[in-house]
Amino acid sequence: MYTNLQAETDRAFAGEQAAGRRQQQNDQQDEEKTMTDTTKTTKGLSRRSVLKGAAATAGVALGSGAITGFPTIWAQNIKNVTLRQFGTGVSNLNEVAQKVKQDLGFTLEMTALDSDTVTQRAATQPKSFDIADIEYWIAKKVWPTGNLQAMDTKKIKQYDNIVGIFRNGKLTPSSVIAQGTAPHTVGFVDGKNGKKFVDHESGWMTLIPTIYNADTLGIRPDLIKRPITSWTELLNSEFKGKASILDISSIGIMDAAMVCEARGDIKYGDKGNMTKEEIDKTMAIFTQAKKDGQFRAFWKSFDESVNLMSSGEVVIQSMWSPAIAAVRSKGIDCKYQPLKEGYRSWGGGLGIAASLSGLELDAAYEYINWYLSGWVGGFLMRQGYYSAVPSTSQKFMSADEWGYWFEGKKAQGDILSPQGAVMEKAGAVRDGGSFEERMGHVACWNSVMDENQYMVRKWNEFVAA
Repeated sequence: MYTNLQAETDRAFAGEQAAGRRQQQNDQQDEEKTMTDTTKTTKGLSRRSVLKGAAATAGVALGSGAITGFPTIWAQNIKNVTLRQFGTGVSNLNEVAQKVKQDLGFTLEMTALDSDTVTQRAATQPKSFDIADIEYWIAKKVWPTGNLQAMDTKKIKQYDNIVGIFRNGKLTPSSVIAQGTAPHTVGFVDGKNGKKFVDHESGWMTLIPTIYNADTLGIRPDLIKRPITSWTELLNSEFKGKASILDISSIGIMDAAMVCEARGDIKYGDKGNMTKEEIDKTMAIFTQAKKDGQFRAFWKSFDESVNLMSSGEVVIQSMWSPAIAAVRSKGIDCKYQPLKEGYRSWGGGLGIAASLSGLELDAAYEYINWYLSGWVGGFLMRQGYYSAVPSTSQKFMSADEWGYWFEGKKAQGDILSPQGAVMEKAGAVRDGGSFEERMGHVACWNSVMDENQYMVRKWNEFVAA
């Protein structure tokens, strides 16, 4: 199934702009037919037709000067809006949808999928969503299809407070930009209808950044019983049959590269944009390790990784922050191990469907501004992520939580998960330390390479070996 999904995604990526234009034309025809059909009976009125009609009426009234305040129109119609969002289980959480309803009044329908399916859906099913919650490496595949619209940064209230990682690529003015698909390289386009990525703040963003993290290996210290300091340990024969790596090619290949480079097997020109020769060498090393029985399993969702780690079947593996949190909440010793070679990082954001307009588009911007206002950031930071606007998230965290998660300080009391489970006892210090220590040691970003299709084929061969 993995191979089929990835193959379909890559075919869609290869056909990018033409497929996008055809789909948009079909969308428009379908919308027009729906609006025509629904005029025949009041019982058949669709939600989108009603909303577009309401938005059009509001637009005429606003243009004529008859209405002086948009909030009046908003209050009358916002309760009828439903926005459909999909993304990974990392941030598509029921608690967020419930809070949207409470704070903004409209309905947010969320669908959680794995990363490969998220990529496929965003690239091939533009009518199935209003908001795409995706990672920046996925944007590199999806943007050329025309399924997303550029967003005006002047409408983003907290834009000036978004961390530099997403604006110019640098955490601090002296920071060195890591290899791979750094978010700012695919975060801006050349205008409202821009097709090309630009590496500067153009005023038009592909995604509005939300969360990100510095990822590393998860370990079971109670079962390993010795220090782990390097990515090389993933292929250490000591852990034969008890290691695991995630089966998402664009992410897994980066973990594999961190291991191979740390071992001295390969010196990459750019781990995030490998040559065919570098891909072949990397996959040959990992394929041989698989044949030798190094890996207990592969995983795609953090739930799978939690089960592998909490059961003790795996003692070292690629992991994500919520998986570490979930294992710890079970009272099991699990550590997100800082490694001397640095972290593999990722960033995610919210994109708006190209077809969205009128009141629903206004609602999407309202939702994104709400997202950056702090509550969601605080909620997700309690799982170990970072907010694109830390200053607002701090307002929704206690001083002790902020000190532990962001500043790397010793916890003064128990540290709780977003659901209230005890994750850390008083006196604990976050794995890797402060925000600056962790994000300041990013070695590479999740990436889509020029040789992506070749890499995916080789990755699939490795998984099937």
